[in-house]
Amino acid sequence: MENETIKLLKQKYEEKFDSKYEGIYYSPGRINLIGEHIDYSGGNVFPAAITKGTYAIARKREDTKIRCYSLNFPEFGPLELSLNDLEYNKTDNWVNYVKGVIKYFIEVGHKIDTGFDIVIYGDIPNGAGLSSSASLELLIGVMLKDLYDLDIDRLDIIKIGQKVENEYLGVNSGIMDQFAVGKGEKDKAIYLDTHTLDYKLVPADFKNNVILIMNTNKRRELADSKYNQRRAECEEALKLLQQEINIESLGELSAKQFEKYKYFINDETLTKRAKHAVYENVRVKKAVEVLKDNDLKSFGKLLNESHISLKDDYDITGIELDTIVDLSWKQKGVLGARMTGAGMGGCAIALVDRTEVDRIIENIQKGYTKKIGYEASFYIAEIGDGAKVLK
Repeated sequence: MENETIKLLKQKYEEKFDSKYEGIYYSPGRINLIGEHIDYSGGNVFPAAITKGTYAIARKREDTKIRCYSLNFPEFGPLELSLNDLEYNKTDNWVNYVKGVIKYFIEVGHKIDTGFDIVIYGDIPNGAGLSSSASLELLIGVMLKDLYDLDIDRLDIIKIGQKVENEYLGVNSGIMDQFAVGKGEKDKAIYLDTHTLDYKLVPADFKNNVILIMNTNKRRELADSKYNQRRAECEEALKLLQQEINIESLGELSAKQFEKYKYFINDETLTKRAKHAVYENVRVKKAVEVLKDNDLKSFGKLLNESHISLKDDYDITGIELDTIVDLSWKQKGVLGARMTGAGMGGCAIALVDRTEVDRIIENIQKGYTKKIGYEASFYIAEIGDGAKVLK
């Protein structure tokens, strides 16, 4: 049976553009199981694509006009722009992601000489830390490759997505989000070395447990959060360590090496930031091993330790995330929980017994609303495929 979302997109496409579409595309959101705030420190991360994502229907045009419409932001559209002007413009809102991807495709030599019409809809909660921006970037990349029959491999599309964040939008993020969205596979997590981009797909078999995504409903914008500051602090700590040891990234250090050389940092805050990066990297390696051994109890414990480190050493959680995670830890049937994403709002994840989900959600919601004053939102996440052409 045809997906209801695609039916709606087809209907909207014909209504807005009065023509027949050519292609249908899908790109997922992602969760990071463990390995938070270390992708820009050369650490290992463990993300997975999820079954919530962004859909698009598009058709190539004969002229240089680009028309974009999103069912999520109907007030902004259809927004019309030209292939001849792809510079960032704040008033273009979400369409800047589209423009950025096209701009960098053309810059590396791909022939895109006509515009297109596109209708988009995403069911990823916006601003929740499930990477709706990387989802959109990879969606546009996959769409351009298909519509214009371009010879570009998936890794290059992933790198263009990151470039859009870093250079076009000025968000200092690592490559994890785009990589997870671009390389994800159903029921598998990606064990990724962010320094070398070597990766392995690891079966993510959670037995009778599901991943519960808990949205604090406190909005956070990546560029405005503490993200860039934390990144700068890690870079500063690395520079101080490099005066004594020959390393290119914090991800190269074992816990033992860090403890031996940390006195060179000589700043309590910077030491804590670097400690998180090093120890989180150790936790990721352990998580992959225990998951291979089907030791979900140990996996849950590592999730808890990750949150504590993000709270105490990285100072990136905030009252909403700490409240929702703390409430999760108190529930029978929860193996582990932690914040995920940029922090200071957004989402946490918990590994919970499938048969206890409703009770767990009810209990967390009650405690969260009482303390924070408004409700959280909850979603069950399944691990799904990466960005792809649907038709």
